Amino acid sequence: MGEIDIDNGADATDGEASLADVLRAHIAEDGFPCVGAKSALATGRLKVLSARSLTSAWNDIEIHDALLDWSEDYASNPDGLRSLAVVFSGPDDLDEAAFEKAMWERLNSLAAKDDWRGLEYDPDVSSDPSDPHFSLSFGGEAYFVVGMHPNASRAARRMQHPTLVFNLHDQFEALRASQRYERMRETILKRDKALDGSINPMLSRHGTTSEARQYSGRVVGDDWRCPFSDPRSGK
Repeated sequence: MGEIDIDNGADATDGEASLADVLRAHIAEDGFPCVGAKSALATGRLKVLSARSLTSAWNDIEIHDALLDWSEDYASNPDGLRSLAVVFSGPDDLDEAAFEKAMWERLNSLAAKDDWRGLEYDPDVSSDPSDPHFSLSFGGEAYFVVGMHPNASRAARRMQHPTLVFNLHDQFEALRASQRYERMRETILKRDKALDGSINPMLSRHGTTSEARQYSGRVVGDDWRCPFSDPRSGK
């Protein structure tokens, strides 16, 4: 699966690497710790969208369309690790707090599109971002999001442009069922420590603390409150 440019103005000028190529090159680097992303890249299961600004809703409908297609494709053929990534053309100067704010604005908007289209939340996860079993849901499938940007404090989360990577929650459950999850997790932790000198303090297992704390890559304290509210909550 290759690149889809959902905004013709999003890609770099001729002679420069496209937004999608920048992400692929970053994942392909020897030190990049996430072996799941490397597997998706190597097997052609990494789909990359190029979009305008992370602080703009310009491409939200197109991104949501892609998430619905991604969920449908996975439901019909759940084999293999896969990721859907959106690389935004900017802003490239956001600090960690500003990136986190813009990221949750996009995720709130995408959740509103899911509600607008009458789609139900994945019943296997919670829509409450304070719940240890929280995940996002698009097209009836749960998702974990990895945010990346130029000013991330963790090297593994640094990317030339703001990027959101959507990973299907169910594929990790499938890894657990096949006894492969722990081995992959240990490999990622070792590679992350080798890259940054320490293991990401925000990492935790699903069901122990809310995964929302991990999405932006910023280190947050116990008093942090997730700025996400799904419109289907309480319906």
